[in-house]
Amino acid sequence: MKNGQSTKAYEDEAKRRFIKEPANLKLLIVVSKLLTGFDAPSCTYIYLDHKIHDHNLFQAICRTNRLDGESKDFGYIVDFKELFGKVQETIAVYSSDELDLDKGNGGENNIEVKDWRVEGKKQLDAAREALHYLCEPVPQPREMEQYLQYFCGDANNPNALAETEQLRISFYKTVATFMRAYADLAVNLAEAGYSPAEEATLQNDAQWYTEVRSAIKKHSGEELDIKPYEADMRHLLNTYVQADPAKELGNLSSVSLVEAVIETGIHDAIARKLNEKGKLSRNAVAEGIINNVRKTIIRDQLTDPKFYAELSKLLDDLIKQSRADAAQYEEFLKKAEALIKLMGKKNTGAHPAQLDGFPGAIALFNNLASIPSGTFQCPTDENEKAKLALQLDLAMREKAPAGWRGDDAREAQVQNALFPIMSRDRDATLAIFKIIKSNPSY
Repeated sequence: MKNGQSTKAYEDEAKRRFIKEPANLKLLIVVSKLLTGFDAPSCTYIYLDHKIHDHNLFQAICRTNRLDGESKDFGYIVDFKELFGKVQETIAVYSSDELDLDKGNGGENNIEVKDWRVEGKKQLDAAREALHYLCEPVPQPREMEQYLQYFCGDANNPNALAETEQLRISFYKTVATFMRAYADLAVNLAEAGYSPAEEATLQNDAQWYTEVRSAIKKHSGEELDIKPYEADMRHLLNTYVQADPAKELGNLSSVSLVEAVIETGIHDAIARKLNEKGKLSRNAVAEGIINNVRKTIIRDQLTDPKFYAELSKLLDDLIKQSRADAAQYEEFLKKAEALIKLMGKKNTGAHPAQLDGFPGAIALFNNLASIPSGTFQCPTDENEKAKLALQLDLAMREKAPAGWRGDDAREAQVQNALFPIMSRDRDATLAIFKIIKSNPSY
């Protein structure tokens, strides 16, 4: 409890958060509490680790039977005390007084005890059917390459990933639903009514669709890249977890394909990230590389528009590169690796030496001449333009308040610091602020 907080105030706040903010309070442990007069529709699981009987048992199982939108059809009771045998008796005793009845029409009680294996089989069959229906248009022979082509589109089309995005999202969600339903029954498939042949088919489907989902994420550049969060995670671990120092093992599973190419070279990155099963053709591997590079350019282009516009032109040239035979394919890989490593440097190298070590200033230097302006005049001398970029960089490092992104008042402070440097030109200030706000250096 907070200092000076009463027990009642503490409990009331805990209940409010559990009901109104379930994402911020996911687990509530109680002893002989909240059995009556407590309604939390988002409550989906109840864990019984205490022997309760009759009315208390009935009230307890009622805590999970409130529907909560389309995502909740029923609740789960995890019974550690083997009380399930008493549930039927409990419902029979209290149904006439406690349950909602459709009076006059012979309606059924609003609590119905079902066999979880039967219900689980229905869910698994429905999920598997939905997945097969979604994948029906995938061209024959429906190997990995056909799935990648169908769900990611043609890599030569700059809009292919955007045009197929909703299709991929549907596939990811449908696979997740199928895998959850399969996991619920995996060790009880025979008891649920599946034959040995059907069990083997389900197991093969689960393995196959998991592999396809992973491959599509890698091929489209949508695999989670935890690299940007590494510093924050390390800070949390160092601050709150006491352990021996971690030893870096170079595990490529935590980095994107682009990062893997930069760290280990393109051949090793392909073997360990994009084509670890060795089943993809040269063309499929090339399209996966193109998709990942394009995704990175689209994601980061606002941080340095001019630099990423140049990279986009280089990517267009790479797409036109022939890869019909082994020699041309190898040349394609060399150019792709060079492009990715250039991307990793975050600058083209064409800047005055005084900007070395200031990546944010380099991005500003690259774009000062191309931003919309009125009274602002970008210096034509490269050294003078570099001085201006460093002046903006210094203003950000000295005057930008902590946590300024997303805070209107603090963003206004930043713009006010930039305004006089940009010749009090509002359009130029807003344009350079947009670049700064997107740049992770600030």
